Amino acid sequence: MKMIDLRSDTISQPTPAMREAMANALLGDDVFGDDPTVNRLQELSAALLGKEAALFMPSGTMANLTAVLSHCGRGDEVILGNKSHTFLYEAGGISALGSVHSCQLANQANGCIDLEDIEAAIRGENIHFPRTRLICLENTHNRCGGTALPLEYHKQVYAIAHRYKIPLHIDGARIFNASIALHEKAAAFAQECDSITFCLSKGLCAPIGSVLCGTREFIEQARRVRKQLGGGMRQVGVIAAAGIVALETMTERLAEDHQRAKALAIGLSSIDGLVFHMGMPTTNMVFIELAKSFPANAAQLVEKLKLYHLIVLPFGERQMRLVIHYWISDEDVTNAISIFNQVMASI
Repeated sequence: MKMIDLRSDTISQPTPAMREAMANALLGDDVFGDDPTVNRLQELSAALLGKEAALFMPSGTMANLTAVLSHCGRGDEVILGNKSHTFLYEAGGISALGSVHSCQLANQANGCIDLEDIEAAIRGENIHFPRTRLICLENTHNRCGGTALPLEYHKQVYAIAHRYKIPLHIDGARIFNASIALHEKAAAFAQECDSITFCLSKGLCAPIGSVLCGTREFIEQARRVRKQLGGGMRQVGVIAAAGIVALETMTERLAEDHQRAKALAIGLSSIDGLVFHMGMPTTNMVFIELAKSFPANAAQLVEKLKLYHLIVLPFGERQMRLVIHYWISDEDVTNAISIFNQVMASI
């Protein structure tokens, strides 16, 4: 029986077209800037996001770290959400490696940060304070249910950032999911920031890599920081080739993942013991919680589900995350609902 793995879209495998492109990729030394496939990926990425330049990165974590270190110096401060990926899941890299201080503001249920809170957190000129040098947003917002932050909100935050002459960086790991969910071009979001990252290896199915986009001057600085972090790669066109296929063929089909996530959520909502405190999914992520009356916790249920060939991710004591991606079919969704029904009825 097929194992249905809903832990994350990071487990998605490259498509046959990607594997073929990787096998036939033209290669060069990217540290010297002469890998033609990497250069094509970067040019395509910049054009798609409406930015001057782009830089291929090994991971989203390194892409965000590189962005922060390119915008900030030692002792500077970045404003970000207390549920953001950079704060929670990137090993404290901005502080450990860049000595950048963070000001964590509360994320609202939809992933946004209150505009008044952002403005109030911007430091005045005082030798006792760190200097506010950057504001960071995340879209879609993983920890807030995979929510898509509206374009209008980006514009409002960018207006604040401009007023105080502070750059705005977007962790856009799943920005194409936000684009599809909100019926806006990805470039529309990128226009309302100074730098933006996006991931190739989640819903877009490429095996490795993220891209950082911004001005030419910013990307030149980012290239230096990437080298310092050990992210300078050589004949990496063998990987970048899959990213080109991802951008050319995979962004629009994310709507299918969103539809399947909604179908999964509707099916699970009829099962006694499951509650949806985060509401129905707006993109490809489904967050469910166990009712207080249910006799098992999330970890126990996850282990039981695995015996029935269904893998989901526990998120705390009684919460779980299920993520739809390219390799999850309608049949898989139906089977996942059935497995949940069986297992929960048996506990």
